Amino acid sequence: MKFEHLIEVNDPLNPLIDALTVQQVWRGLVLRAESPKLFVPHLDESIIDERTENSFRRRLRYGELVVEDRVELEPMRQVRYRVAAQQDIAESSLTMTIETPSENALFVRFQYEDSHDAATDAANAMYDEFRRSAYVESDIDTIGMLRNLAQEGRLDALLN
Repeated sequence: MKFEHLIEVNDPLNPLIDALTVQQVWRGLVLRAESPKLFVPHLDESIIDERTENSFRRRLRYGELVVEDRVELEPMRQVRYRVAAQQDIAESSLTMTIETPSENALFVRFQYEDSHDAATDAANAMYDEFRRSAYVESDIDTIGMLRNLAQEGRLDALLN
């Protein structure tokens, strides 16, 4: 399954929403990777056990299920999560890319991909529709959380 969608962060035509900076969005996306419990309430535990300059490995525990992934950072542009195949989980990735098509416009593109073949995708078509919907809702919640953190000044404090 491959799936992507775009969320508008700053709408220059809507003066009712506070504009976020690229730096605030970047810091928020990194915070989501480093402190996922802020964004995923049903996550029981998150441990970062290996770090390099632009990546880190995490172990996420949801009850008995443990998922290991690697987060790759391309500063001020992209956060990529890579999950290797493990137990009953297929290899997959999520890429969040900050896009600024014009001076006042700001978007985040969310791209999901898993390693299922076409036959598996066809068999899982209905299930995948639910997954896509859940991904969109989760991503909208992520941007909403970034807005809340920015309003509280927490993203600016993290920039220093």
